[in-house]
Amino acid sequence: MTAMTAMTATPALVCVPFAGAGPSFFHPWRDLAAGRWRVLPVELPGRERRILETPYRNVVESALNCVDDVVAGLGDGESVLLFGHSLGAVLGYELAHLLLDRDITVDGLVVSGSPGPWTQRERRATGLPDEEFLVRVEEFAGFRHEALDHPEMRDLILPVLRADCEMHENYVPSRDDPLPVPICSVRGSSDGLVTAEEAQQWQKATTEAFRYAEFPGDHMYLVDSAREVLDFIAGEFDPTSGI
Repeated sequence: MTAMTAMTATPALVCVPFAGAGPSFFHPWRDLAAGRWRVLPVELPGRERRILETPYRNVVESALNCVDDVVAGLGDGESVLLFGHSLGAVLGYELAHLLLDRDITVDGLVVSGSPGPWTQRERRATGLPDEEFLVRVEEFAGFRHEALDHPEMRDLILPVLRADCEMHENYVPSRDDPLPVPICSVRGSSDGLVTAEEAQQWQKATTEAFRYAEFPGDHMYLVDSAREVLDFIAGEFDPTSGI
């Protein structure tokens, strides 16, 4: 496998969460990264340590407000490889532009389970009554989070999930110029939400190398395939290749 680009030693793998998820989803990735990257999850308001904060309802606003935290978490001269799944893919796309604006070296963007940034979802969950909303989200994700069956946890999660779905479904890119960094688009082979054709739309979002790949599974394939995903990323963005 030919690597898409070279990276400096131990870059940061900035992981952007999908709708309803928090940074803890990526904590197991730190061990799985096996020293290849320093895993740096993005912490959005409304969840985990920031649970009392109001969640964002706009992707561009969210990126503008969290880029400072991302930059603050980087070491001196540390480069960045971005990974985002679903909502995290378009948020990662916005963050890549903002990081480049600050002269941060972005080695690449890995987008997962997402159509190109200019394609909006046809079937929506935003605005539906609670039960219909949760059914639609469960249909999108391919599973129902067990926490939603507990009234107290549901009351905490539902507002964040609604805000995340709203900002994802209403997303319009802040700019039309493609990224000058490699993009790798991946999806579950049986994803019923994002087609292979839609996932390959990301080729138009970069002026550099583009790669598309599939993993066994549905839209949330990465829940059970973290090690395989990270090994794949390492093969695509090999810091020792010199390419």
